[in-house]
Amino acid sequence: MRIARWEHLGVLGEGFVVDAHVERFPDELTVLDVLRMGLAELPGIADAAAAAAAADSEPARRTPLADVRLLPPIVPPSVRDFVAFEEHVEGVVRSVSGGQGVDAEWYEFPTFYFTNPHSVIATGATVHPPVTERLDFELEVAAVIGGVEGSDGSNLDPVEAGDHIFGYTIFNDWSARDLQAREMKVRLGPCKGKDFATTLGPWIVTADEFAGRHDADGFLQVGMEVLVNGDRIGIDLLSNMGWPFAELVAYASRNSRVVPGDVLGSGTAGNGGCLGELWGRAGTLVPAPLVEGDQVVMRVEGIGEIRNVVGAAIAAPRIGPARTRSRARPGAPVDPSYVSPAAAH
Repeated sequence: MRIARWEHLGVLGEGFVVDAHVERFPDELTVLDVLRMGLAELPGIADAAAAAAAADSEPARRTPLADVRLLPPIVPPSVRDFVAFEEHVEGVVRSVSGGQGVDAEWYEFPTFYFTNPHSVIATGATVHPPVTERLDFELEVAAVIGGVEGSDGSNLDPVEAGDHIFGYTIFNDWSARDLQAREMKVRLGPCKGKDFATTLGPWIVTADEFAGRHDADGFLQVGMEVLVNGDRIGIDLLSNMGWPFAELVAYASRNSRVVPGDVLGSGTAGNGGCLGELWGRAGTLVPAPLVEGDQVVMRVEGIGEIRNVVGAAIAAPRIGPARTRSRARPGAPVDPSYVSPAAAH
């Protein structure tokens, strides 16, 4: 099944994509409600949605897909983005930090960072990056977490973690590589190089749709490709990840928790899954960084495609550099009983 959010005539809709139509969930359920209920409840929800859409009294519950504007399929509580493709790491490290090869630590555990859930955009949206000389895309697939009865999503083993995967969507982790390179010299980031936009879409395809597409080790065998202005830049297999999705979810839940609606990106595909990888291998900015007017299209077998056009960059208000401080210390131990006059009132 395909799960989506959309806008039609100024009204938000959430529900199923069925053939060339969208059908709203029954009882005004939201995507997040359905994710919390879990995959086991989905057939009953679909039957109720179809019955409501067929009823003469509720014709507005079914709308042609061509008439709606798709929104991000989920407003996620959190977004974790992994770096699970060895080939990508090998290439992009050269362009971002000038390093060579893949650090041994990459092979020990899947690594991720938290990115901005408030900057998620939909297919069809215009991307407005910060001022950057090295705008890039990142071709990824994301797992979306659903509820499992009797589990709080903590400290899952890989089998349990796989049960928490509700479905998959396409994930474009837009990146300003020059900002990213500066941040990572401080041993943090790459947040401001990436948190201006993340495309999710066009919808969530439920995990059961991929039955039979896993290999013996649990990797999803589906093709991925990215095109810029009609030219294919990268093509890869999702099964080239270093860890299957169930293990990514298990690691994310370790001494922590995953909850319904959480989004976990695979990390960028290899073989041209981003421009940064190609720049690192070539030692030059070829293909050229993205500029205003460029169209980026990503396609994944079994999910569909997302399209975005690069718009004008947005200049940020200036913040000055760090001030030189004295590093003075209190002359005596701090009195814990002291209450400032402002705090006292």
